[in-house]
Amino acid sequence: MMTDLKGCFITGTDTGVGKTHFAAALIRNLRRQGAAVRVRKPVESGCRLQAGRLVPEDASLLNQAAGNPEDLDLVCPYRLAAALSPERAARLENLSLSLQALVSACHTDKEALLVVEGAGGFYSPIAEGCLNADLAQALRLPVILVAADRLGVINQVLLATEAVRNRKLTLAAVVLNQTAPGPATKGMNNAEDLKNWLKDVPVAQIPFEKDSSADRLPAILEPVLKSLLSGRT
Repeated sequence: MMTDLKGCFITGTDTGVGKTHFAAALIRNLRRQGAAVRVRKPVESGCRLQAGRLVPEDASLLNQAAGNPEDLDLVCPYRLAAALSPERAARLENLSLSLQALVSACHTDKEALLVVEGAGGFYSPIAEGCLNADLAQALRLPVILVAADRLGVINQVLLATEAVRNRKLTLAAVVLNQTAPGPATKGMNNAEDLKNWLKDVPVAQIPFEKDSSADRLPAILEPVLKSLLSGRT
């Protein structure tokens, strides 16, 4: 278990909810406030083959947001071709992927602010016999939960919140991401409803952005940024 890290672990209620784009925006905001940020996406599946090597696109985006302070091999040492859970993708390639390997891959400069992105949802398998929840618990970092702002998300967020708290982890924020353009379901206001259930957790809504490099964060996340910068979260 790693207890001397400062930063956050970014997870989701599902895959495809915009974790990476939110993480990149968060990283750029932290850097603008003077933080030296290091990023880790210790394992990424669904990598693209280029010039004989698997390229982890999400990890590349995170490293670019951080200013490319480290080699991509450090940021994402475990790369898998199949667009499946890392546990399944590794098994298809006859690779043994352990939780300890992923934890070790997250080692970095203790003075830096570490942003770790998981793979898929909080309870998605990430290594042999292990879930994203196990990695988050081993790192002991506060969790930011990203979800798609759509019908049904309240159930998903509350279930994930309970799972995070059952691991004795701090839920730093919930981010509702509009992942596609278009009007919301008539009368729906997931952020307002979730605030009634998660009274002590900031719930932020992020509108759909065509530009994936957009980094405007809602004002409600300012205290979260300050806590991360101070290492108090």
